[in-house]
Amino acid sequence: MSLKHAYILIALALSSVVFAQDNTLTGTVSFVTSNNVYVKFDDTEVIELGKTLQFSGNDCLRVTDKSSTSVVCVIINNCEVGQGDSVSYTYVVEAADPSVPEPDDEVGPTGAVALIPADGDKKSLYQENIRGRVSIASLNTFSNIRNDNNIFRTRFSLDANHIGDSKFSVQSFLVYRNFNTSSNRYDGRTSIFNVYNLNVRYDAMPSLSVTAGRHINPKASSIGAIDGLQVEKYFGDFYVGAMGGFRPDFENYGFNSDLLQYGGYFGIETNTKDFYSESTVGAVEQTNAGATDRRFIFLQHMSTIASDLNLFGSAELDIFSTMGSNSRLTNLYMSARYRISRAVNVMISYDTRKQIIYYETFQTEIERLLDEDLARQGLRFRLNVRPAKMLWLGLSYSRRFQADSQNKSDNIYGYATLSQIPGIGGRFNVSYNMNSSNYLTSNIYAISYSREFFENKLSAQVYYRLADYTYDNSISDLNLNYYGTTLSYRISRTWILSVSGELSRFDQENNYRFYTSLTKRFYSKKKK
Repeated sequence: MSLKHAYILIALALSSVVFAQDNTLTGTVSFVTSNNVYVKFDDTEVIELGKTLQFSGNDCLRVTDKSSTSVVCVIINNCEVGQGDSVSYTYVVEAADPSVPEPDDEVGPTGAVALIPADGDKKSLYQENIRGRVSIASLNTFSNIRNDNNIFRTRFSLDANHIGDSKFSVQSFLVYRNFNTSSNRYDGRTSIFNVYNLNVRYDAMPSLSVTAGRHINPKASSIGAIDGLQVEKYFGDFYVGAMGGFRPDFENYGFNSDLLQYGGYFGIETNTKDFYSESTVGAVEQTNAGATDRRFIFLQHMSTIASDLNLFGSAELDIFSTMGSNSRLTNLYMSARYRISRAVNVMISYDTRKQIIYYETFQTEIERLLDEDLARQGLRFRLNVRPAKMLWLGLSYSRRFQADSQNKSDNIYGYATLSQIPGIGGRFNVSYNMNSSNYLTSNIYAISYSREFFENKLSAQVYYRLADYTYDNSISDLNLNYYGTTLSYRISRTWILSVSGELSRFDQENNYRFYTSLTKRFYSKKKK
């Protein structure tokens, strides 16, 4: 190699260092289910499916689906994440060469950039991003003593943002369940269809959106679903919103035109490199057949400081009463999570809740409810430690209590996980959970082993649990043994088949449970 060629190679290597840089996106866990973790970002364009998100410096979540502002993940490495936790995504971008001048972009009145291709036609301000999932599942339980039960369930979820690069978006989450049992005495509902989310959003402009249908507003999450119309407008960092519609029915979660509700809110959002916050204050009136049922003020705040400290809080203050009583703080929740280092993080939360009184719905019980107006309180603490690269340790404690010492409970949970086991690979986990209340003490011991095969296409797990239940009354103590296994096979990029089996044994009773699910995911087609 000539000296000239060596200089060229060195220059190219240096340019790749100068013009490539690591960037980090910070997101917040917005919802956790038994199967998935949902994380909210300001924008997810650079996030790739199959990549991992970091929590406390560890790879903890694998991205399986995404929309324009959120991603759906599965937990890996037995990590524990909760709502409000801050996670990060690291990616590499090629910085622009300063020697090449940037083209002049046409900037619209709202600050959005309208890109102009060579043919002179402006590209749409919005880009289509469609993510969805359909699943069918069955849970079958057979017993040598009890009745056999079979549950069939299908789910459909869709997050279609800016369909056809338009201003229209659609969201839905629908669940159908069918239940049948060998018992002839069962008189409950056997067919249940629930609409948890079904709405259409129209972005009149980047700072103004209108949503119609059943929708849970993330800035007023404690209110729950609203069947109606919601409007939100940004003025720089400030925003205002209005909502009007109906509450879902108390009994079947269907549409009920008697339960009219309406309200409004305002807030401020701050988003910088080291600080993100969103604070909202609003008021809502809920009615029943035209009469005021409940009137309250709500507050919600979330913030992330330097990616290490995450704060969340919400409160509801009832300001309506037909009994002449003062205002009531019916809900207060506060949580804080702090990442001490890459290997240690802690979380603490406190909540106090009173039973919500709907003065029209509970007309015959108002005096009794107000007479028993005690706050049920809770305190939780969690510590996660990674003393070695392959070892995770965790401990949590939670306590529920109220002034009359009723409904109290203490719960202690601890786990240890060893990953990348030398020689055999996979993950080994042991855990212990103790719960004590006014009438019951339980001790649950669990051990499991899991690993992936065939380039992570097949995931397998086997486990054993021992559960001891000691009652303080005349009910006999229980000692149950659980043996189970789960197989999950990724048929293709969009198809996943999962099969689980479990045997539980107690004295002469044997119960067999089988859970089978088939999931299909679909995405927007890549545009050329």
